Parts: sequence; structure tokens; C-alpha cells
Amino acid sequence: MADRLFITALVENTVTEGGLLAEHGASFWVERGGRCILFDTGQGMSLGHNAQRLGIPIWHQTEAVVLSHGHYDHSGGLGEFLTMCPKAVLHAHPAAFEPRYSRNADGDPRSVGMKGSREDRKAWKHLSIATTVPTEIIPGVFVTGPVPRETSFEDTGDDFYLDEACTQPDPMVDDQSLFCRTADGLVVLLGCAHAGVVNTLRYIHTLAGGVPIEAVIGGMHLVRASSERIQATLADLRALGVRRIYPSHCTGPSAVAEMRKVFRDDCLPCRVGTRLEFPIA
Repeated sequence: MADRLFITALVENTVTEGGLLAEHGASFWVERGGRCILFDTGQGMSLGHNAQRLGIPIWHQTEAVVLSHGHYDHSGGLGEFLTMCPKAVLHAHPAAFEPRYSRNADGDPRSVGMKGSREDRKAWKHLSIATTVPTEIIPGVFVTGPVPRETSFEDTGDDFYLDEACTQPDPMVDDQSLFCRTADGLVVLLGCAHAGVVNTLRYIHTLAGGVPIEAVIGGMHLVRASSERIQATLADLRALGVRRIYPSHCTGPSAVAEMRKVFRDDCLPCRVGTRLEFPIA
């Protein structure tokens, strides 16, 4: 249906039914006006299987793939995707292709960056469209590019680093989100919102000229957030007029529980297999 926006969760930590695969990661199939894009690719273990199981023709109808950032759980399936769908245009911030690290519980470093050899990442970076500014991917669907960090309560760094010694904090400048215009308002699709979910929504609200936010979908990286940060986030979500929320991936159970108290029936899970539909003007 050309007059609808459809968003299908292809990769997530949980599933809606048997036969689908769960993994720590995120990927969404976005259809608007008969045109199709892929937002993130998960770790790469379940994307193809879940797409086939759900009847989503990602290898044949995707005209663009957008990376929210370069962590392995959002970009791990990129190599396979580009092999299977070489005509799709890749959109990513240049920093998404750089090495990045975190630390295990024992303090040892581990790579959390994009999979693939250095040569692979260099080639992908070369062929990609650099989303260093807000960019329209298909008509009515935009990527934010880097998000300004303005709130005082959102920790946008976390335990991520640019070097294996874990001495250089990663500013996560590549973090970006999608937003789509619909007849009911904006639909926002988040990867992890490392820039801060409130920072992201405020920026999108400004970019879109104050259009109301109908729905926020995806990871909000509140899994380690303090109670104070969660409550401040909820207050801003309400102040921004967000109508519906579909938390997933890295949002965290404590944050989701608090969201359900505030949004009640307008807070719903977004597991693999979830298909959301919105009218477009």
C-alpha cells in the first residue's frame, strides 16, 4: 500500500513467535510509499533468517541501508547485506567505520566495532554516503546525522573507547536516528540513541519544524541509567508530546517498567516480528 508507512522489527533481543531468531542487536525494515530501506543490520546471525521467515524481501527491494552507528550489534550484518544486495546505497557517518572498544567485567578490553577486516571497512566507508548533516534517504524518511548534546542528565559517553587501551573516550559522533513524516506526526526510529534519547527527539522536533511526535521506536540506551535519569527522560518525553512508545534492545527493563507506568497502553514491546503501520499524507 503506497499510502502507508510500515516498520518491521527484523533483529531484536526478543521475538514474537517460534521460528524467529533473537540476538542482542537491532534492525528494522522501513517501507514508505512503496520504497524500502533497511535501518541497521544486527550482528548478522539472524537478519537473513528472520527476513525470510517474515516474508520481507530485503535482498531484492532494499534501495538503501542506513547505519545508526558502528557498533557490531547494529552493523554486523553489513558485509553479507552488501554482498547480497550490491545495488543498495549505504548511508553512514564516517566515524562508524573506525575501531572502537569497551571493557569486560574483569577490565580486559574487547572490540565492539564493526565486523570485517580493515580493508573491508575502508571499502565500505569509501562507497558510503556520509551522513554528516540531516539527509533525506527516500521521500519523507530522513536521517538526523550527528545529534547535538544539550541535556545535562544524559550520559552520552558510557564505557566506550576509541583505543584498545581504553584511555580515549568515544564521543559516539556517528550516532544518528531516522524520522519519518506521517499523517499523524513524526515516527522516530532509534538504533541505540547514544546521543541521548531526549537530545535526539529535541533535535528532530526542531528539524521538522515542531511537527508532533506520534511514535518513538527502538533502543534508548537506558539499561544502566539511574532512576533520576529515567524520570527526567520520561518528563521530557511527555513535554515533547510523544504519543506512543515502543522500547526495545538496549532500553533496559527498569526504564521500560517506568515507561509503562507513564504511557500505559501506549507503551508496547517491539520484538522481532513486530509490524507497525502508520498512514501517510
